[in-house]
Parts: sequence; structure tokens; C-alpha cells
Amino acid sequence: MLLSLCAPRLILAQGPAVLDAPPAMPLTWFIKQDQHMVVRRGAVVMVMDRDVVLSNGARINHTNGKVELLTGGSMPLQEGEAMSQNGELVGSQRALQLGLTPAVVSGRMAAAVAATPVVAPAVVAAPVAAETPAASSLTFAYQAPAPVNGKLKGVVELGASGFNSFIIRVDKQQNWKLEKSEFGNSLVMENMATDDDVRKGLKSYIAQMLDYGVGGHDIHFVVSSGAAMADVTRRIVQNLKGLGYVVNTVTPEQEGALGLKAALPPSYANKAFVADIGSGNTKISWLQNAMPKALDTYGAKYYQKGIADEAVSRDVADNARQVPATQRQTCFIIGGVPYELAKINRQGKERFTVLGPPAAYAELPNAKTKAGVTIYKALVDATGCQQFVFDWDANFTIGYLLSLPQ
Repeated sequence: MLLSLCAPRLILAQGPAVLDAPPAMPLTWFIKQDQHMVVRRGAVVMVMDRDVVLSNGARINHTNGKVELLTGGSMPLQEGEAMSQNGELVGSQRALQLGLTPAVVSGRMAAAVAATPVVAPAVVAAPVAAETPAASSLTFAYQAPAPVNGKLKGVVELGASGFNSFIIRVDKQQNWKLEKSEFGNSLVMENMATDDDVRKGLKSYIAQMLDYGVGGHDIHFVVSSGAAMADVTRRIVQNLKGLGYVVNTVTPEQEGALGLKAALPPSYANKAFVADIGSGNTKISWLQNAMPKALDTYGAKYYQKGIADEAVSRDVADNARQVPATQRQTCFIIGGVPYELAKINRQGKERFTVLGPPAAYAELPNAKTKAGVTIYKALVDATGCQQFVFDWDANFTIGYLLSLPQ
């Protein structure tokens, strides 16, 4: 499990307030001591039993004290060194002066911890909900029902950033499971895809699906709304049709509704919405009177068009505020940028990963990812949603397969 400390205010008992001034708020410190990692806040000390994400997005490994930076580098904490929840590093001598570590650091860990009260790690980790957009829980226990006697279906997507293919097994109740996925890079938006790229890529995807057991009539082709905006898409679609394939082009609204169909669990129909941050556009969707409602706004590649972050944030927020208040408890989020963010938080091979707050990803270097985080922050600020859950399996093309007759 991962602790996410995304704001300096944590739920702990406070000392008496100074007259006419707010009470002092001691920082939480993570300290390498006796080759172990401990957490200290004021007089409270405990042994770290899970990794921690700091407010600057850096991650501390609880087993070895290595700090993994968002820039890709890492550094190990040395004996006696301490790092604050804000990412401030102090050396062992300074830590002693601050009273963060005992004068003798070579003693047994048990003796050091026993000298002060021990509290449950969850108490230190819980952020104040009113003060931070952090997820209300770092785990998401929902289990999607498995298909019974399901049939294999496949889809090839021409997206704004590449060709992708997916194979699912789906039953008559529309319970489904992702069996296989392949991601390519057609460079469509950069106008570098050739007719030969199209033919070779699609033939490869088709051959893999047939070999996997998907019937020829159960292989489908979809052009995303983001790719449809590219100048080269018309030529590529004509090329596909020339090869004898039917190509289905979807509008942003259709894409949002299809993403909703794949990503929104039935038990969340009346309390959640879906956001799909794509390269060409972002779709925000929810169920309204049992019917899909979908809006679209800027995608993560808006920066290539010289559009200001502030203009994007305003438009995203204007659309997001239309989500009914009762359906803002959870957002199921999909798309390329959420995928990059979820990779940082993923603990294993779980299907659902809860994202941290936007501030945790502020230092990611990729321009597209930075733009996507701007969109993500606008979604958080506009809706007040406390739980953004990335679904590793769902996407709008799977929603397209689910919309077909079984």
C-alpha cells in the first residue's frame, strides 16, 4: 500500500493554540534510523510499513529509504538523515539539532520507538478532506463480474496517437474481461503515417486476433474523435476501406458515451461519472435519467496549438460543473495521461488504481503529461471529487464492442 501525503495538514491532536495565532503544525519527518525507516511527527514516532508519496510527488521506499524523484532519478537516505513531508532534506547532524533523532542512533529500533507513543499509520496518512483534493482512499476494492460463457471480440482503434487493439471476452449480460491488448504508434497527429504503415499495422493486428481465436466477423475498426480531427485521417480511412474493411468513426459525444459504457460499473451508475483525457479531446460523461450524457473539451495536446493553460482550465471546469452533484463521489478516469499518472501509483497488477492529487504530478517533465495534469486539476477543482480511479482495462473502443448485438 502507498501513503500519499499531499498536504501538510494531517489528522492528529493539536496542542493548545497561541493567543490570536493558529496552532503550530509540526511537520511529518521520514527518518533513516538503525537502517530502518521511521515516521516522526512531534513526539509521535512509528515504524514505516508502506511507501510514502510526498507533496512534491517524490516517493520514499519504506524498506530501504530510497527517494524516487518524479524527474526519474533517485537518492538513498543515509543513516540519521530526515526528509519532511514537503520534500526538505536535512543531514544527520542537523536532524540531531532539531531533535528528530536520538543522540545515539546505533541503539535498537524497538528502544527508540518505545520511548514515544505509537499510532496507527493510517492516522498519519489521512489528509483533511476539506483542505486537499487527495483521493479519499488509496485502494479501490470493486471487483468487476467475470463473463460466463463469453465470446471473444476484437477491435482496432485508430487513435490520435497511434493504432491500438483490444480483445475482450463478453457474455450476454455484458460482463466482460480484457484478454489481450496491443499498443502501437502510428504518429497520425504528426502526419508521418504512410499507406504502408496502415497496411502493415492493421494486417499485423488482424493476424494476431485471428490467431488468438477471434472470429473474422468479430473484428471491428474504430476511428477516435481525436484522430478524426487530423488532416491525414481521411486518407488513412480511405486506405482501410480500400482493403475491404468497414471503418466506424465516432463523434466526441459518442466516444464519451462509449467510454461511459465500458468504465462505469453498474453499481456506481447514480454516484459517479467518467472522464477520458485523450490527446485530441477530453470527454466527460455520466448517466442522466438512465441515458448517457457526454460533453467534450480540450485534449492533452492543446499545448501544440498555442492555447493557454488558463483557457483550457476554464473550459474543462465549465463542462465538469454540469455533472450532477450527486454523481461526483467518484470519477472513473481513463485515457493516455491518466495512464501515465496511474503508473506512478500502481502497487501491482490491480485493475483499478486511485490517483493522487494533481500537485503530486506537478514535476512530471513530459509536455503532454503536464498539459493533461492541467486538465485533471480543472476536473478536481470544478467537481470537488475526492476519488479519481484509473481503470487499466477500460476504454471507449471496448464500449463500442459492448454496444454491439451479443
